[in-house]
Amino acid sequence: MKKLLLAVVALLLFVPADYSRACTSAIFTGKVTPDGRPLLWKHRDTGELNNRIEYFGRSKDIKYAFIALVNSPVQYGEAWTGTNETGFSIMNTASYNLKEDEDKAADREGEVMFQALACCKTLRDFEKLLDKMKRPLGVEANFGVIDAEGGAAYYEVNNTEWRKVDVNDSKIAPEGYLVYTNHSYTGRINEGMGYIRYTTASNIILRRVVEHGDITPQWIFNSLSRSFHNSLLNIDLMDNKEITPNGWFVDQDFIPRRSTSASIVVKGIKKGEAPELTTMWTILGYPPVSVAVPLFVKSGDKLPAEVVKRGSNADNMNPDNCVLCDKALERRAEVFPIKRGNGRNYFNFALLYNCKGTGYIQRLAPVENIIFDKFDKQIEQWYKQGSINMDELNALYQTIDFGGNIK
Repeated sequence: MKKLLLAVVALLLFVPADYSRACTSAIFTGKVTPDGRPLLWKHRDTGELNNRIEYFGRSKDIKYAFIALVNSPVQYGEAWTGTNETGFSIMNTASYNLKEDEDKAADREGEVMFQALACCKTLRDFEKLLDKMKRPLGVEANFGVIDAEGGAAYYEVNNTEWRKVDVNDSKIAPEGYLVYTNHSYTGRINEGMGYIRYTTASNIILRRVVEHGDITPQWIFNSLSRSFHNSLLNIDLMDNKEITPNGWFVDQDFIPRRSTSASIVVKGIKKGEAPELTTMWTILGYPPVSVAVPLFVKSGDKLPAEVVKRGSNADNMNPDNCVLCDKALERRAEVFPIKRGNGRNYFNFALLYNCKGTGYIQRLAPVENIIFDKFDKQIEQWYKQGSINMDELNALYQTIDFGGNIK
């Protein structure tokens, strides 16, 4: 076994990795959630690791207010996962088997999602937006969308056309969910990327559905966003400490990776519920060293200070960055410390998880458990009341250390 692993690891070092666009995602309908509410999961990999959350209020260009994950250096016009005041939510993964032309227009997915959040209420609205946008669209992507009317679908989009993959269609998604990485179902066969991550995520989710039948945001973060299972090698670093005898391993084809900048689960609503109850559970930074924060559009520009840009309170830090992401980047630097040669391909897994229980995952788990416990109970009350009590929400925010400070 050890000889085989050494051989595979040696091979992996010569495999070029596209770190910048290697996202993993899924849409879960109410069929596989304990309360019947849909979930939209986006695990983002990107070349811009400084991410934050921003609120965009109504204006002449924005019909519906929304909150979104943005690149910290970009001030306006891009969104990389978000939800608006109508309950419309969207994310994407890059695809590499959809484009049929040689046009150089590319990487406009963030612009498309910004426009969608600003003007769309339903899946049909998004389809109309795609139809009227100027060609070439400048995208090659899978857009995942849910709305407050029960809609749930992926849209496989290239420069000239789009195809809808309906997650509510039992012929397409018999188990009630779909997983996407960096290829498209309707694209060119055997092209694209992310097949190992796709298989890893699919296997983990299927086992959960078969054995327990309930998918929750907390389970997604713990079992997918922080998973160190590799479906090709058939190993899980958390299960077998002999695989990493000195704590080091190769950063290749795990769901969380050196290029991961955030992981988000949008929990939608049941048809007829108030859209303001849509919850955007957000981990900023490398998920194994960060914690989840529940966010709501109703907060407006009063979102938790840890997730928005510091602004004038920067204290010699970049004013466009946020506290939570900066903290996660500091910890991530410990996990990926080698800069020379192939050292960038290795990470110190022992700093994340070890037999002494001192890894970041282990030490941050109690912090995140408190967050979910407190907020899940309160959100359940808001479901019954039909709206969010802002005094209760702000009071809860004051009781939690979202910076994830640990001893």
